[in-house]
Formats: sequence, structure tokens, C-alpha cells
Amino acid sequence: MGKQVNGHEVIQLFESFSPKKYAMEDDPIGLQVGQLNKPVKKVLVALDVLEEVVDEAIEMRADLIIAHHPPIFRPLKKLALDSASGRIIEKLIKHDIAVYAAHTNLDVAKGGVNDLLADALGLKDTKVMVPTFEEKLKKLAVFVPESHESEVREALANAGAGAIGAYSRCSFSSNGTGRFLPGEGTDPYIGAKGKLEEVKECRIETIFPENIERKVISAMMKAHPYEEPAYDIFPLDNQGEMLGLGRVGSLDKELSLKEFALHVKEVFDLEGLRVAGDLSSPIKKVAVLGGDGNKYFSQAKFNGADVYVTGDFYYHTAHDAMMMGLNIVDPGHNVEKVMKAGVAKRMEALSKELGWEIEFTASELNTDPFQFL
Repeated sequence: MGKQVNGHEVIQLFESFSPKKYAMEDDPIGLQVGQLNKPVKKVLVALDVLEEVVDEAIEMRADLIIAHHPPIFRPLKKLALDSASGRIIEKLIKHDIAVYAAHTNLDVAKGGVNDLLADALGLKDTKVMVPTFEEKLKKLAVFVPESHESEVREALANAGAGAIGAYSRCSFSSNGTGRFLPGEGTDPYIGAKGKLEEVKECRIETIFPENIERKVISAMMKAHPYEEPAYDIFPLDNQGEMLGLGRVGSLDKELSLKEFALHVKEVFDLEGLRVAGDLSSPIKKVAVLGGDGNKYFSQAKFNGADVYVTGDFYYHTAHDAMMMGLNIVDPGHNVEKVMKAGVAKRMEALSKELGWEIEFTASELNTDPFQFL
């Protein structure tokens, strides 16, 4: 039997890689319907929360839906139960199914929607197209008996500390003497109560992004032999990793615009897509942004992209992009469906590491409102 968990724990785990602070201003993310203070055994991961998706959740007896598109994107003026939105909310409440929305924060997150799209397209050496958030950095300095230096350093690295650019497991160690006097009620790993102790210790220093601080400290505490480890946390002015919307990367080999468009169509299993530009144009560098990326086409061109892959492209904006020398491939908004399997797989792996008894399922329904005839 695995550990039983509640909704708050599930969302805390999700936000460990897609925190709310990544979201764009006024994006209606977070809990939208129901409550998280309840046991959660089954989670449905969906792109949209339509009535048929709610029916799918009811049939599988899900306790929670994690969705990319918020079902309540604009404030409701009324809640009529004979309306589509009313029926959705009524069913969710009657069956005690909570809905949590992760929109632009999941777009921005590492391994989120835009990385999943870039990976599906086979892009290499990707970078952020539109920077929106700089991850703050902190430094940990912890004092460890020499006998446990390697164990604690390994635990910190496994928790994600020590990443500097393309380098990982970075740390620094210096040796010295630690002194402490165990008081009443203590059970010291080294020394005895009431006796001043001197121990050969090592000071381990490492860097980590602010969003994994709790994970890093928890890993250090578990690996450290002392009851009360001595450690310091320092905020840093060093530039952290820049996160944001969209990705720019390169294909393994150059394709024509027509060949690339057919590649996009195949990768995302599409009935059709729209293309703007000369179909014989050579394509090597690609920009991709999930959802509606109309206002970011200039950034795609600025980043040297030969083609920009995004949804809902406007007629006149396509003219502007073409005059700028930027080709457009519009596979539709629904290609963000890659997040269903991506999030379910990631949450499943993370929960297994923690020994949780919980099931994550990607919605099997096609919620694209458009068809090609």
C-alpha cells in the first residue's frame, strides 16, 4: 500500500515544477471549482474542461482534474444550470471533482507545454523565445562531519542543487572545526550531553534556484546525521535561469517549408493546418509557441527563426510576418494537447518516487472545436 494523499499535496507537487509565480499577470490559474482538502486517488489531466471531459472524469471516478485551459476564464455573471457552463459546474460539485487550472505557468515551466511542443518537433539546442521570468538563486552553506560529507553532497545534488549553466553537481568544500554543547533532552550523534564537543567538520556550499529551496533543505536534513544541522541560506544577485514563453531551436536537417509543414501535421496527428510563405523556403531554425502567439511573431524573427509555429494566426498578422521574411505554420490551438500525456507522465513519476498511491490519466477526448472538410 502506498501513501494516501490529499489534493493540497498533489498540487504542491505539481507546483514544484510549474509554480503560480510563472504565470502572466491576470491569468486565472489555480483552484477553480471544488476543494483540495480531501483524499485524492485519481487525477484526470485535460486540455479543456468541457462537459464531455467532466463525464470522462465522472466515469473514471476522478477526484481532481488538472487542466491547461481554465474553465472559468472570464467572471461568470450567472450560474444557470440549464446552460453549458452551469451543467459543467453542477456535475463537478455533485461528484466532488475539483478543477485546478495551470495555464501560462505551465507554458513557461521547464518541461511544460512549450518544451513538450519543441521536443515533439525534434528541435535541438532550444532556448526561451520570450523571456518573462528570471529564477532567483540562493546559496546553501551547511556544516557536516567529515564522515558524512559525500552523503550530504550527493543528497543535495539529487535534489537539484549545484546547477550552473550547463554544469551540474557543482559544490565547494572547506574543512574546519565545529563546536557544540548538547543540552538537556538532546540525543547527539557525536558527543555527550553537558560536554563541549569539538568535531572535524566540512563546510559544503552549493547554489540552487529559489523554487526548489524546500526540496533542497529537506534532502539535506534527511542525509545529515545531526539532530540540529547548522546551515545558512544566502540570497544571491547572480543572474538566474531565464524562463518564458515559446522556444527556439534547430532541426537536425534542413527541410523545405512544405516538408516541415507536413512534419508538423504528422507529429501532432492533424487533419490539416495553415501555412504562410514560400513552400520551397529552406527551414532550419524553428520558433514554436503554444496557443495564440500572434503578438510574438517579431520575437520569433528576432531570434533568427525561419518559421514560426503557433495557433490562431490572424490574416493581417500573417501578411506582416511574411513581409518580414518569416514563414508561418499554424497547426491550431489544440496542439497544446501534448500537455495531457506530458503532465500525467511527469506527475506519475514524481508521485512514485514519493511512494504515493495515486493514478494520473491523460484525457482521451479530442476537444478541438474545428474540423477540416
